[in-house]
Amino acid sequence: MSDDRVLKGIGLRLIAIFFLSTMSAFVKLAESRGATLSETMFFRQLCALPVVLAFVLAGPGLASLRTTRLKGHAKRAMVGLVGMVFTFGAVMLLPLAEATTFQFTVPIFATLLGALVLGEKTGVQRWAAVLVGFAGVLLVVRPGASDMSLFGAGVGLMAAMFVAIVAIVLRQLRDEPATTTVFYFTVLTLPFIAVPYAFHLKMHDPLTWVVLVSIGLAGGLGQLALTGASRLAPVAAVVPMDYSGLIWATIYGWLIFGVLPTAGTWLGAPVIIASGLFIVWREQRLGKQQTSSAAAED
Repeated sequence: MSDDRVLKGIGLRLIAIFFLSTMSAFVKLAESRGATLSETMFFRQLCALPVVLAFVLAGPGLASLRTTRLKGHAKRAMVGLVGMVFTFGAVMLLPLAEATTFQFTVPIFATLLGALVLGEKTGVQRWAAVLVGFAGVLLVVRPGASDMSLFGAGVGLMAAMFVAIVAIVLRQLRDEPATTTVFYFTVLTLPFIAVPYAFHLKMHDPLTWVVLVSIGLAGGLGQLALTGASRLAPVAAVVPMDYSGLIWATIYGWLIFGVLPTAGTWLGAPVIIASGLFIVWREQRLGKQQTSSAAAED
């Protein structure tokens, strides 16, 4: 893989994290202006659809949306929908920096699910990294010593777990174009979100409507950049860029809401990040060893 492709993948991942962090800030801002969870989710998908369609038309074309894997896309959509409930819920319940920090536990949950659900072999080093990661979570939450909502922390961890589940489900759709996967996720979830939204219709001031629309635009651009980055560069190269989300969350939290990360977050976030990076590095190293062994046997 050329260095140029890797650098483009890293750049796209940074752009994706910027847009997704911006989306989270818009979600929290919309909630502070009276918008409900169902409203933010509905506009996330509805306003992302034109962005996704424009990307399809400018790239592979409508013919690329033909698929024989509709059941797989439906499964991914439903898991992603539940994950979105937890992700948006965490943003609404927690300060932005803390909600973002819990997202960094995704590699930890991926290791747990891989071992417990898929039966993947997990060595002592990765189990140690999992334990260290959860120690970092305890530093952030500090049960009994901070004002953080334990319910909100639980929602944040559930959000990370579902992101890991989505990653596992997407393995079954590896042969599908990235734009096709994003398109069906958007289209198949809209009807399910529209039903609860219909029961929460309300009027807003013009600025709140702008914020709601911006959630979808930022989310759509972020998701497309995320999938594009994954196609250009190895996971181990792009995942470290995800931690730039804490920088954006801190900036948005301070500028918009006047809130800075707690001392526990400053202590726990580096521990969680180190744990996640070790797990990703270990996965990459083991993958190379398995490839080398297979090549030697051939």
